[in-house]
Amino acid sequence: MSGARAIAIATDTPGWHGRRLARAFATLGLETRVVSLGQCRVDLEANRWGIVMPGFENALPDGVLVREIAAGSFEQVTLRLGLLHALAEWGIPVCNSARAVERTVDKSMTSMLLRHAGISTPPTWVTESVAQARAILMRETAAGHRVVLKPLFGSQGKGLLRLGVGDSLPDPATVQGVYYLQRFVEPAADGGRDYRVFVIGGRSVAAMTRQGADWVHNVALGARCDAVALEADLCRLAERAVAAVGADYAGVDLMRTADGTPLVIEVNGIPAWKGLQSVSTEDIAQRLARHFHDRHLALAHSAAR
Repeated sequence: MSGARAIAIATDTPGWHGRRLARAFATLGLETRVVSLGQCRVDLEANRWGIVMPGFENALPDGVLVREIAAGSFEQVTLRLGLLHALAEWGIPVCNSARAVERTVDKSMTSMLLRHAGISTPPTWVTESVAQARAILMRETAAGHRVVLKPLFGSQGKGLLRLGVGDSLPDPATVQGVYYLQRFVEPAADGGRDYRVFVIGGRSVAAMTRQGADWVHNVALGARCDAVALEADLCRLAERAVAAVGADYAGVDLMRTADGTPLVIEVNGIPAWKGLQSVSTEDIAQRLARHFHDRHLALAHSAAR
């Protein structure tokens, strides 16, 4: 280890989440420093690691908790993820790992990993072909299903489009050349709400339901949050989904079909939890900091001795 004795919280905008995490780590006797990955750089002449991070110019942090990877060009995001990969190669604990972030940011990869693990998720198709996407839409609507078109990279419910009979696909440029289509889960007896289950270290620690004014149930778009018990079938499915993508922690979005069967809709490897915290008695930041300390820092320090 570098001896820096501080944790880097990777985010451009620390805000509410950054403050909660800083307080949580402080209760464990750990200093935190906010670091924007966009301000980090590779400099092979600067030090023996070839990595320069603001606030850690002469050392590396004891660990990195990834709270945000800001949007950017393909090259910018690749560099930021590459820095996280390189830190892990130097023995610095990174949570979530760059690999887990890559697997959850790319919805197509998440879907394939869920299928590989035998986890229930709606039928999904991803293609660059307009003709294939159109054929899928026509086949699904002819069978009485509606389809949700999602950005391959996206969050907070932005850019979602529900398509039914007679609807047309948007231009390829609108979807960055990739059509991610998922069968719409028709509202169940619960009114079509969805569930967010927060998993840390393989265990579900908090859950809520989200109910939007329309069919999109995202807190960022004004959905109402309600506390809900940790239902066993939802928790088991959420925990399996997080294990399938290899994440330390994640927010798992689920819905129930009309017959009550739970389905995993998405796995968010860089989840926000302000809405969930507002209806939960569990201190999520504290649980996350404790997991990071016990699972990663303790092991790293033991290995260094």
